[in-house]
Amino acid sequence: MSEFETGLPSSRLIQSYIKEKQQVELKLLTNDLLVGRIFWQDNNCICVLDASEKQILISRQAIAYIKSNG
Repeated sequence: MSEFETGLPSSRLIQSYIKEKQQVELKLLTNDLLVGRIFWQDNNCICVLDASEKQILISRQAIAYIKSNG
């Protein structure tokens, strides 16, 4: 498994969403739309907190786009 690339622009942008606790929209390849705050990320997954603070684990491969609502 490769090391997590924290220097990539995409990783830095997601880290800024985490740090600033910004609400985001995640559109999945299944056309589902999730709204919440990104809690953490790793090489394979992104964890989102929904409105009730429940954790949703999403495979990076399932994401079509991430859009900031801030």
